[in-house]
Amino acid sequence: MVKKQLQEIFRDVFDDGSIELFDEMTSEDVEDWDSLSHMTLIGEIERVFAIELTTDEILKAKNVGEFVRVIEKKMK
Repeated sequence: MVKKQLQEIFRDVFDDGSIELFDEMTSEDVEDWDSLSHMTLIGEIERVFAIELTTDEILKAKNVGEFVRVIEKKMK
């Protein structure tokens, strides 16, 4: 469920309906994923999932799979 919602967030932020998330996906795998879009992405994740990510959590999440785990942990 989290991954499906996260995929919709990615598609909206990057305006690309073809994005298919995979656990090892990083900013290197998405053409327009830069520091500005990363902040937009974080803001949308926090808004959609009604969570607040710490700076440490954001820095430690090196790929999509890690973001999913952090989100799932926050939602418990």
